[in-house]
Amino acid sequence: MSIRLKLLLSYAAMLLIPLVMMIITAMLLLVVFRGDFQNIRDQLSSGVGMFENQNVEHTFKEVVRTSQKNPSMLADLTYIADIDQELQASNSKLVIRRDNTFIYTSPTLMDAEVLQQLPVFKHHDHPERGDVKRFGKELLEINSFDFYFADQQPGSVFIITTVNPLVNFIQKFFPILFVTLLIILILTHTLLTYFVSKSIISPLKKLKNAMKRMQAGDLDFPVQITSTDEIGQLSIAFEQMRKQLQESIQTQVQYEDNRKELISNISHDIRTPLTAIRGYVDGLGDGIADTADKRQKYIDIISSKAEEMDHLIDELFLYSKLDLKRIPFNFEIVNFASFLADWSDELDFELSKKGIHFKSEITIQETTLVSIDRDKMRRVFSNIVDNCLKYMNKSEKYITLQAKLAGASVVIDITDNGAGMDDEALPHIFDRFYRADPSRNSNSGGSGLGLAISKQMIEGHGGTIRASSKKEEWTCITINLPQKRDKDGGNK
Repeated sequence: MSIRLKLLLSYAAMLLIPLVMMIITAMLLLVVFRGDFQNIRDQLSSGVGMFENQNVEHTFKEVVRTSQKNPSMLADLTYIADIDQELQASNSKLVIRRDNTFIYTSPTLMDAEVLQQLPVFKHHDHPERGDVKRFGKELLEINSFDFYFADQQPGSVFIITTVNPLVNFIQKFFPILFVTLLIILILTHTLLTYFVSKSIISPLKKLKNAMKRMQAGDLDFPVQITSTDEIGQLSIAFEQMRKQLQESIQTQVQYEDNRKELISNISHDIRTPLTAIRGYVDGLGDGIADTADKRQKYIDIISSKAEEMDHLIDELFLYSKLDLKRIPFNFEIVNFASFLADWSDELDFELSKKGIHFKSEITIQETTLVSIDRDKMRRVFSNIVDNCLKYMNKSEKYITLQAKLAGASVVIDITDNGAGMDDEALPHIFDRFYRADPSRNSNSGGSGLGLAISKQMIEGHGGTIRASSKKEEWTCITINLPQKRDKDGGNK
């Protein structure tokens, strides 16, 4: 069952139930004020039922019977006074007219204007009910019955009843009020059903159209959110799903591009040393290396290329395991100043043999503790230094290491005075197989995995790594590592 049909049925019930309840209530009220259903049916069939008060109705019927059977009683002032007293208890008054003379007027009837407007003798065979009229400050209803006295003089009995204005209004305009109420009820529910259903169906149609566009592969559109109700919340969830799906597809496309690039890079990087190995092996087989020195040279080159391939495969394997988070980290809390000092001494010794000036500025406190995996951290620093060495193009070569505290982190800057990088290259230098040198010369460019591995290892330590550079002047790699307070590993 559709939502629209459910709403229509529910609002139809909202229309019918109040209507049925209103009819039942009206019937019950009618029974309460007029008697049971049999009495109501009898009154309708008899045509007598002129008074709301049954006491007045009963008294009037008695007067009518008396006028028909013994009209002389209506000239008896004692009898008439008793009748009038009963009527006054019900806020009604009695007037008896013989020919054109009033033989009795209720003492409480002080308004002579009413007497002047009493209906003339018509001698109908049934009582007549007059219209309600205003006399002074009162609304009066005049009911009459004409008869003949025993001497054939025309006579009339008048019952003048004071009417409640509200009751009179309801009695007079009840059909109009009922029809108006019914129309208002129908219009209200119809309009309510229309607008409510529109407020639900319209956003659902938008979601349906959005789903069709998504099904067709179009995800470059926002879902309009026009409300905060359940439909609005559904639209918000749908929009979040669309964004996530779009990001997922974009990521998948990026992964696919990276996979193709990875395969291309691996193929190129492995094929280069492999081609060299095959060339030198062919040279040995063809007898080109005709002396012992040449043969040894060829063998050394083959061994070097094999080591290069082995190193590339190891780097790729390590990066893949880091990317899949399958390499465990053996963390220990160390005195980081001492760790950097030891590593700096070793690096100074190695670089001095290559004619490179190294300088370290470690300004962190001796009590500074950092949780690290020693081997992996050394690997990070080594990869960064190797990357610096590959792009050194100055006659005077410098590498500096600076370590300082910045809030709850230790900041390490490794800076060289090499070739630097373009601004376009900086965001990509930590991507796998990325080389700033598009020629992909492995002699200068390396495997393209060193900095990518360093980034994975630093992130495994809960830190960050970034690069800054100025073309033809310098490049700086900055590492941020969180401090530890004590040997238990509490944050500083």
